[in-house]
Amino acid sequence: MPKSYPYPQGSSKVKWVSPEWLEQHIKDDMSIIDCQPNIHDYIQEHIPGAVYLNEEFLRASLKGMPNVFSTKEVVEATFRRIGVNMSRPVLVYTGIGPFKKWGDGLEQTNMAYGLSRYGHDKVLILDGGIDRWKKEGRQLSQVFPKLTEGDFKATVRPEYYIEYQEFKAIKDQPDVMLLDARPTAFYEGQGPWIKPGHIPGAISFPWASLMTDNKRELKPEEEIVRMMQEAGVTKDKTIITSCGTGREQTNEFLLLKFYFGFPKVRGHEGAFTEWTSYPENPTVVGKSPW
Repeated sequence: MPKSYPYPQGSSKVKWVSPEWLEQHIKDDMSIIDCQPNIHDYIQEHIPGAVYLNEEFLRASLKGMPNVFSTKEVVEATFRRIGVNMSRPVLVYTGIGPFKKWGDGLEQTNMAYGLSRYGHDKVLILDGGIDRWKKEGRQLSQVFPKLTEGDFKATVRPEYYIEYQEFKAIKDQPDVMLLDARPTAFYEGQGPWIKPGHIPGAISFPWASLMTDNKRELKPEEEIVRMMQEAGVTKDKTIITSCGTGREQTNEFLLLKFYFGFPKVRGHEGAFTEWTSYPENPTVVGKSPW
């Protein structure tokens, strides 16, 4: 049955829309954020009315840790600068990047996560991103919008994430499930981190397996449900979404919490980077969680 967009219906703080929906509503009172991987991608082509913002502004080093979300003051000032208002929906999208061609698709989930994490209640994700928009022959632009400063007020939602000490204390409890959203090769072996493998107890659940070949578009819902069932992902557990730096987990956090309505989902923003920064923490190599 075709979905009715925005999806899901109801009061969800984050929803998905189709390119068709956006085309029909593009003149509505909303902000559109283009977070393609490089500013030249935006300059070359973007959806009409979109303003550019690189998603990596959301994080900065703190005491040497490279992947810590920024203060609410920094985020508030930046979202205001690009015209984000609290009362107005904000749509985000990304693409492969026509100029640089290095987009991985996570730009739009990281930006959507950031908007909601810092207090926005009306976040829309363009399913398929600008790549699907282009594939369907919809209009592109090189004109920059004329914007006025927004009234975005940042309020951090601590229930979205779990910090190190609590993570270490609860991750192995029987009613907790830890998902590792990284590629299988990193989960099983050596990635760019100082240690190989994964956090003990983590279950491999690569975020890209939930997407079509266009890494910005979700697979059919029934296929995602089947994969969750096979992995044992159920609503009765507290689900902790983790990955390498906290970016990949945003895809699964948003999907589980908002698309499927899981009641207990928390993002491990520090992720494997934080875990392996403590020399005493063990890691597991291979396919088994333990």
